[in-house]
Amino acid sequence: MKLDILVFSAHPDDAELGCGGTVIQAVAQGRQVGIADLTRGELGTRGSVEIRKSEAAAASQIMGLSVRENLGFRDGFFVNDEAHQLALIQLVRKYRPEIVLAAAPRDRHPDHPRASELIVEACFLSGLLRIETRMEGSVQQPWRPGALYHYVQSLFLTPDFVLDVSEHWQTKMEAIKAYKSQFFNDGEEPETYISNPRFLKMVESRAVELGHSIGVEYGEGFITNRNLGVRNLFDLV
Repeated sequence: MKLDILVFSAHPDDAELGCGGTVIQAVAQGRQVGIADLTRGELGTRGSVEIRKSEAAAASQIMGLSVRENLGFRDGFFVNDEAHQLALIQLVRKYRPEIVLAAAPRDRHPDHPRASELIVEACFLSGLLRIETRMEGSVQQPWRPGALYHYVQSLFLTPDFVLDVSEHWQTKMEAIKAYKSQFFNDGEEPETYISNPRFLKMVESRAVELGHSIGVEYGEGFITNRNLGVRNLFDLV
């Protein structure tokens, strides 16, 4: 299966929070979109690996994903080394995405910027002919995505561009709320940074602010590693 967009996230629910509206919009436009979670989120205070796997499946169905994989890296302890890079290279060559969406380059949780660096390097290395990877016994062909953008996570980072996701905001929130173990404090588990009701209020208020900056209701921001080019000034919102 060839994907138009492949989203990499450090933990299940990162993609929904950071770029869920963008994913849902792309699916609505007929694009093939997948998510690859690097870890199972096993260090999370609330829920369990099994619960989070079930919640991720429910969120994937809501968003209409073509595929979702979990690479099973160690939550909190994965590193940017050859073994981890090769695992990502194999996945990029498997799905041959035109666009990769990656974790934030700087954030509150150290897994996020570490994942960001790993994803950037793996996407570049994936295009090198002399790095050999195999899938089901066959040598994979090199593939480098045409573009890589970082979504914004907990810390506010000034985006290079903002996408209008107003039409799909409510569906994004449905996907986030599929992670009931993480975002709702029912009193049975300890309160965490993201289970506090203020967290989801922050997610929405940020989207409102970004949307306001481009004259729409809700927006999601992205950071680039290169200049963006336009062919026509009227392409800009």
